[in-house]
Amino acid sequence: MFDWKSIVRPCYYAATLPYRWWVRRVAEAAGRAPVVVLAYHRVADDRANPWTVSNRTFARHVDWLADRFDLISLAEAQRRLRIGDNSRTAVCITFDDGYAENCRHAIPLLTKRRIPCTYFVTLANVLAGTPFDHDAALGKPLLPNTLEQLRAMAGAGIEIGSHGCEHVDLGRISDRRQLERQVVTARERLHRLLGCPIRYFAFPFGRYVHLNPRAMDMAYEAGYDGVCSAYGGYNFPGDDPFHLQRTPIDDGRWHLKNCASVDPRKVHVRRFLWEPDDSRIVQAMWMRG
Repeated sequence: MFDWKSIVRPCYYAATLPYRWWVRRVAEAAGRAPVVVLAYHRVADDRANPWTVSNRTFARHVDWLADRFDLISLAEAQRRLRIGDNSRTAVCITFDDGYAENCRHAIPLLTKRRIPCTYFVTLANVLAGTPFDHDAALGKPLLPNTLEQLRAMAGAGIEIGSHGCEHVDLGRISDRRQLERQVVTARERLHRLLGCPIRYFAFPFGRYVHLNPRAMDMAYEAGYDGVCSAYGGYNFPGDDPFHLQRTPIDDGRWHLKNCASVDPRKVHVRRFLWEPDDSRIVQAMWMRG
């Protein structure tokens, strides 16, 4: 099958690069540089599912990012957003789901280079050792992480976050007890099992329709430091530091370059706005200042 993205993405990147360079310099000079949060899933060479990135590609991604941006933790990202000042474009690396294969090359690479990373795991799959439903549906029963692997990662400085008890669409859940199971109970159990603080929650699937303002409330009230979506968009100084917008990354290097260097098409992504004292979805274009 012809991959048209392999042609379009580099052409688009090259055509918009001068504009990106100019916008970045202006933003950094004004202390308005963005924080880009990337969401990976699985790093392996078998290309078992569409969200698997090869080991070679991931290493190239890390090299390219490290040469051009500040690679920071989610906590540092929140600090820069909160104070309303960021003088250099920054990138955060995160992982979703929790695939055992990540412990072969990707996580050791990050820990060796002391690059911050937040690793979101789905608790039920870890405890049962069963594949994720979305992989089983593809006929690819890929193994999740074990508790021992997660403990080793936490001991090496990787931030472990919650991705719910099961990998379910929280946007479709209205029952409070079910939401509590995914947001609150999963965090408490993960904390007891790993013995480390669980400070962040990532919504499964993470698109706009998968978010839930009641779940946001619960995460806030439970003491999470922040929650992550994955519908694209960038985080600018002055934006809500509790909700961090992320961009899913695939195996293509041009997709990474387009996203990390701030894609002009995604600067005005409709933002999920949320307030802890009046939880609701406000569908509006978000402003940069």
